[in-house]
Amino acid sequence: MNLPKFVLADNSDYPDDIFIIHLDFPQFIINLKDDEVEILEDVEGEDEKELESEMEHLITLAGEFYDREMERYEE
Repeated sequence: MNLPKFVLADNSDYPDDIFIIHLDFPQFIINLKDDEVEILEDVEGEDEKELESEMEHLITLAGEFYDREMERYEE
């Protein structure tokens, strides 16, 4: 199965929150309400260094994904 890099999620238990889920490595969820990030994988050693350098870029991409999805929704 081919999965998208990002998916958009919401939950009625958290009506003010908007979640973006990153499905590639490293898997994480970002809450766009407060930019809180929850990394879903244990990362150690070399992967930890790679993660630190990559997360800022991935968070930016998540925001761009959300903006693009909202533009498409409004059309």
